[in-house]
Amino acid sequence: MEIISVAIVGRPNVGKSRLFNRLVGRRISIVHDRPGVTRDVVVADSPEGYVLMDTGGIGMQPEMTSVEIQNATEQQADFAIRAATLLLFVVDGREGLIPLDETLAIKFRKMGKEPILVLNKMDDPERGYSSSEFAKLGFNTVVGVSAEHGHGVDDLIEEIAGKLPPVSALPSKDQSSRTKIAFIGRPNVGKSSLCNRLLDMERLIVSDVPGTTRETVELDLDYQAEGQEKPWCFRLFDTAGLKRKNRVDTSLDYFSAVRTKHAIEAVDVVFLVLDAREGVTKQDKILAGHVLDEGKSLSILVNKWDLALESFRKDPLPGYEDEKDFRKSYIKSVRKELFFIPDSPISFVSAQTGYAVQDFLKVARDLNVRMDQTLSTSALNKLIAEMWEHRPPAKIGGKRFKVFYAVQVETRPFRIKLFCNREEKLNDQYRRYLEKGIQQRFGLAGCPLKFSLAGKEARYKEEPTT
Repeated sequence: MEIISVAIVGRPNVGKSRLFNRLVGRRISIVHDRPGVTRDVVVADSPEGYVLMDTGGIGMQPEMTSVEIQNATEQQADFAIRAATLLLFVVDGREGLIPLDETLAIKFRKMGKEPILVLNKMDDPERGYSSSEFAKLGFNTVVGVSAEHGHGVDDLIEEIAGKLPPVSALPSKDQSSRTKIAFIGRPNVGKSSLCNRLLDMERLIVSDVPGTTRETVELDLDYQAEGQEKPWCFRLFDTAGLKRKNRVDTSLDYFSAVRTKHAIEAVDVVFLVLDAREGVTKQDKILAGHVLDEGKSLSILVNKWDLALESFRKDPLPGYEDEKDFRKSYIKSVRKELFFIPDSPISFVSAQTGYAVQDFLKVARDLNVRMDQTLSTSALNKLIAEMWEHRPPAKIGGKRFKVFYAVQVETRPFRIKLFCNREEKLNDQYRRYLEKGIQQRFGLAGCPLKFSLAGKEARYKEEPTT
């Protein structure tokens, strides 16, 4: 099926992202007065049924960003321009025509594009803006709007509809029926590439330059394998790469981090993407901990596995019999570094070659179903008693921690209330022992487990802990 797409283009800081948000009907792109905020191409489905793309500013000055980021941004913008069915060429109506606008107009014509010229920042409808100077660009369709206040946007939507092939408005979907998946990780580990592979088309534009993605992009995916009666319905969240706190030195980095954290809160399953060549880093541990704190199921994706195997074949490491043994050891190393995660599934994939990429969709579906499981109260109490007999906790202040009764009180995440002798006597080591035993017995690998404790001396006092 042909994808009908509209790309919003123009020089930096003319209001492209604000217009994008206005046309989509919700805040997706980060809006900031600083030029060059949008680096990656942000993609969303419009209510009218076409795909809308917000591109980075073309023609950024050296002081706005690095040469590498500038080149990556413009390459991505060029890709969107060539792929788009229609361009919205946005200019600053208050500032007037400048030479860079004329240069861009020539560029679009050479690429065989006839855009709608959008004069943005026409904030006061009663004010007499001088738009005649833009006639010099020679475009047939010109629309004045205020993306900030919404003036003229309805007229623009009508003009867009008149220039596009027939498209069907998006049907109203019950998004609760979709398994929501977030891909998180450090910059440049391949999150967008994985999304592209799943979607089987370049709806997200990928750059080798770390940090080019600052947005959280949401896209729907319906996957139906051979012999499968009904498709599995997913919603993918591609997030910005999160930096270490001491490297988050701008408001934009902070805002991107906030968007990523909001995405984690909104989804059912989180995939922590690792670079196979680098393994688990300190930042990966922080990210995994944040996912568990939010009570989300977690799976690990080791991306770029093809490159790790290539290196292993060229120069086999001592102590490994073969590639299978190497993978087994790699899993052991990941589990050791992420010892606090709930036996999360670990998948080895390659976004570059497509190796095993679709396999983890089943992992996501299984984790999502698993999070709704109800634990038998009798089986739960029997297990805890067996675990206590097998390995009693160490004495603290002359007394051992003892559970009198346990009951599941919530799902998503699993929360178990423990009625015990003294809640302060449950140390972290024994807590992890109980968590692991419950997860293994009830098949809850990858699902976080939280305890609420009620001590004998303060039966009605609860302390939710992770």
